[in-house]
Amino acid sequence: MAALMASCQSAPVQPAISSLLQVTATTSIVADIVSQVGGAYVQVSTIVPIGTDEHQYQPTPQDVAKVADASVVFESGLGLEVFMDRLIQNAGGSAKIVVVSDGITPQQFQGDVHAPGEPTAVSSGDPHVWVDPNNVMIWVKNIEAALSEADPDHAQAYATNAKAVLDSLTSLDAWIKTQVAAVTPDSRKIVTDHLIFGYFCARYGFDQVGAIVPSYSTSAEPSAQDLAALEDAIRSLHVKAIFLGQNVSSTLAQRVADDTGVKLVQIYTGSLTTAEGPAPTYQDYMRYNVKAIVSGLLGG
Repeated sequence: MAALMASCQSAPVQPAISSLLQVTATTSIVADIVSQVGGAYVQVSTIVPIGTDEHQYQPTPQDVAKVADASVVFESGLGLEVFMDRLIQNAGGSAKIVVVSDGITPQQFQGDVHAPGEPTAVSSGDPHVWVDPNNVMIWVKNIEAALSEADPDHAQAYATNAKAVLDSLTSLDAWIKTQVAAVTPDSRKIVTDHLIFGYFCARYGFDQVGAIVPSYSTSAEPSAQDLAALEDAIRSLHVKAIFLGQNVSSTLAQRVADDTGVKLVQIYTGSLTTAEGPAPTYQDYMRYNVKAIVSGLLGG
């Protein structure tokens, strides 16, 4: 009995599920950072399922309930989650809506290559801010502030967790710099399924030559002229690979790869993986993609 009592006294006390701060995040990437900052005191539900294209996602009645029941709802912003305005309106409730990308200066659409019917300039800018860990550091600060406001009793825990996440992102940024150093400047040319790596390229000295879908969204459709121009660019700039998101159809990308003789390399774009996959956290996601990019450009 004494041993049992001692064991009970030494075991960490976990908060009851009912006492956790209920929050909702739009994507698995946002949800992961919220979970890392929130730690043991938050329960996070995710709207867009893992492996699903966030650009084309249509919310379900269950998603309405997730928003209605949440104390805080976190979204990436900058036009990424086109479904959010209607979802929030349908859900009602009193949740605070937090745009984690607030404070990030968005990159604007560059060039005159765009999908039919889509403007050449996007007023909200490139929404794929998370491909640069320095932008995710801003997410962390916004998330910490929102959680601390909603649950001041655990503000110190959120601050401690946020500091640990910021340290991990600083280390991640340094690691990426060492990895990409293996790729010579003239080989740092990236073609993807849609325009997702703008912030990554700006941070680490790459050139985003183009994309199968020359848009920030996979919901746009390229014209024959768009694809012909991309193939010309791939040939003239000696691009070595096309990087294709795991949740995107490979039909058009395979056609361009076949026409130009370059290889297709699988990466992750708007979604993490399950715990059993290679990218269950944001840090894992970035490490997987950087390794794939470096290997693809080096001919591995």
